[in-house]
Amino acid sequence: MSARPAKDQTRALFDYPPYWAECYGRAPFLPMNRAEMDELGWDSCDIIVVTGDAYVDHPSFGMAIIGRLLESHGFRVGIIAQPDWQNADAFKQLGAPNLFFGVTSGNMDSMINRYTADRKIRSDDAYTPDDIGGKRPDRSTIVYSHRCREAYQDVPIVIGGIEASLRRIAHYDYWQDKVRHSILADAKADMLVYGNGERAIVDIAHRLAAGNPIDEITDLRGTAFIVDDLPSDWIIIDSSKIDKPGRIEEPVNPYVVPQDGAAEAAGSPCQDGSGQTSEQSPAISADTSPALADLPALEMAVGSTTQVLTFMSREERQAIRQQKRNMTVLRLPSYDMVKNDKVLYAHANRVLHLETNPGNARAMVQNQGGQKLWLNPPPIPLTTEEMDYVFDQPYKRVPHPLYGKARIPAYEMIRFSINIMRGCFGGCTFCSITEHEGRVIQNRSEDSIIKEIEIIRDEVPGFTGVISDLGGPTANMYRIACKSREIEANCRLPSCVYPDICSNLDTDHSSLIKLYKRARELPGVKKVLIASGLRYDLAIKSPEYVEELVTHHVGGYLKIAPEHTERGPLDKMMKPGIGAYDQFKEMFEHFTKKAGKKQFLIPYFIAAHPGTTDSDMMNLAIWLKTNGFRADQVQNFYPSPMATATTMYHTGKNPLKRIRRDGEEVPIPKSGTQRKLHKAFLRYHDPQNWPMLRDALRSMGRNDLIGNGKQHLIPTYQPKGDQVGYQNARRKNSTPLDRKSGRGAAGVGKVIKGQILSQHTGLPPRETN
Repeated sequence: MSARPAKDQTRALFDYPPYWAECYGRAPFLPMNRAEMDELGWDSCDIIVVTGDAYVDHPSFGMAIIGRLLESHGFRVGIIAQPDWQNADAFKQLGAPNLFFGVTSGNMDSMINRYTADRKIRSDDAYTPDDIGGKRPDRSTIVYSHRCREAYQDVPIVIGGIEASLRRIAHYDYWQDKVRHSILADAKADMLVYGNGERAIVDIAHRLAAGNPIDEITDLRGTAFIVDDLPSDWIIIDSSKIDKPGRIEEPVNPYVVPQDGAAEAAGSPCQDGSGQTSEQSPAISADTSPALADLPALEMAVGSTTQVLTFMSREERQAIRQQKRNMTVLRLPSYDMVKNDKVLYAHANRVLHLETNPGNARAMVQNQGGQKLWLNPPPIPLTTEEMDYVFDQPYKRVPHPLYGKARIPAYEMIRFSINIMRGCFGGCTFCSITEHEGRVIQNRSEDSIIKEIEIIRDEVPGFTGVISDLGGPTANMYRIACKSREIEANCRLPSCVYPDICSNLDTDHSSLIKLYKRARELPGVKKVLIASGLRYDLAIKSPEYVEELVTHHVGGYLKIAPEHTERGPLDKMMKPGIGAYDQFKEMFEHFTKKAGKKQFLIPYFIAAHPGTTDSDMMNLAIWLKTNGFRADQVQNFYPSPMATATTMYHTGKNPLKRIRRDGEEVPIPKSGTQRKLHKAFLRYHDPQNWPMLRDALRSMGRNDLIGNGKQHLIPTYQPKGDQVGYQNARRKNSTPLDRKSGRGAAGVGKVIKGQILSQHTGLPPRETN
């Protein structure tokens, strides 16, 4: 397999001729067994999607989006959901697909789905009928791929989804505490599709249907595959070392147009591919501009030779530069290098994150222990018309009938919610949305969103008039973008809002305000809530948006995520300072009072994030007590694959800056004891944490915080007997559930007088008799 330049000009998703099997029409549900295939008149499936989630025919579930999209192109798509992976039998139930197996772990990374941040096994799985855990294997993508190969050896396997996307290069695995190969190498699949993947998967299907071998499909953006050798006509920039920089691209000489292959050469534009200078090569005259047509040729004596100089426009120079860039591949440090050298691991992660903008990203290659992994640049974002095409497919918006009356919690959470956009330009280091969905916001049209609300109102069982969310990865990035497409295409910054909101970012919320107003005025819609995370530093730029949100779209409380109060961890998270939270809080309370309502802000915080010291957590605890918050649900930092903060956790280096061996060392709360201490600071009010906190405060020289007054953080006494146990208002997902009562078996869900309704005392107590 050899690489070709990834295509910049993309074909619209709806601009393909349909496959011949479109004559079968659309399926009410994509079939999950042979009987359903027979009812549809199918003798075989063209594509089979294997997923770790239960099949819910809803646009919030990946297998439904990909399946319905491929079906719209005429392909017959079958679903194998949560198969028994102990042998290959379950992978044969639909027969061999004519084109390929599409394999995904589901909407979540299978390891995050199965284990808590403390590596404890969860007892539940929100994407499984009746919330039962253990219905998918660890590292599902790898296991499913092996079983597909065992079932049908010659059928191509394409892996994708969040698990494959975030493990596309050598990566640190928190659960094994080691660096693993790219998931493509471990799964032994034919191709990896990263990102949301619609463009690539549609193109792959049509090319395979046309008879193209999968090992010849190497020019698709958003794909990765194994190559035998690096192409000889590409510029290879060696970025496998940090002690010396790789090749720096020289500026294009505005007076010379290189000859043929010279534009692709690794050296000066005055060199050709053989290393000859322009003195040794014939010059090219490109005086095609009318403005220069009558000018005599400029000659410059160089020794005994003459060089013809050609004046070029800015556009011509950019075209040459882009041609070179399209034929450039970055060589990352190999798997063996990043496995054994944490500094090189941090460097590789930094390079990867710098190559995420589709407008300027280059191909990358990484040796995987004898195999060469080639990654094409990220996919071109979908247009609004394409987003509408994806979300306007005939989804049933309910689980497959085979599940009967079984509950699927993930579906129940989103069945009345609507995704209005994709992507995030926030760049928070603990999150991998940018590396999966991209930082360019992809928006649906207002009409498409309103149409979906009407479908939910008219067709989805159990609708009571409340839309639970109009959002996406972030609630208020809808139609927010860079003011200049050219600047956007050339930008290499990891965030548009850190350390401050970029001056080139258009923060106009008027489109979102208009959408909210139109949605809440629909007949039969009583309330439209906003439950997605709010980027409050953006929101304060539009008081009109905050007023609309607070007056009409908050159901008693609004969740936002300042994550911390101290500058040290906030800088490692790439989050705004607590001052932005204070500004938003002031606006929230003003408009709440103006609307005559009682509403509350619920801030979320992370414990044990890289860059956090014990003093930082102590100061956060003091802030919480001063402001009257008593956090109930607390999350320790979870090192997820590919996140920048995970690289900090593993290496102790800061990949937000250029990596040096003698560079900044990031404090990492890695030990179990320190992680427990940081979590205890967030729950300073829990008597079970007081002994640990007293010891920590004494060792920090802060005895002044121990006492029984309001100014103290921890009391001197310890409750006795039944008063010691602190009861969490939320059932932990590692707590067995009493199926009859719906409460934790240990009585965690029991309501007691004065208990708050959510995770913070910012909410009023529940009234009890």
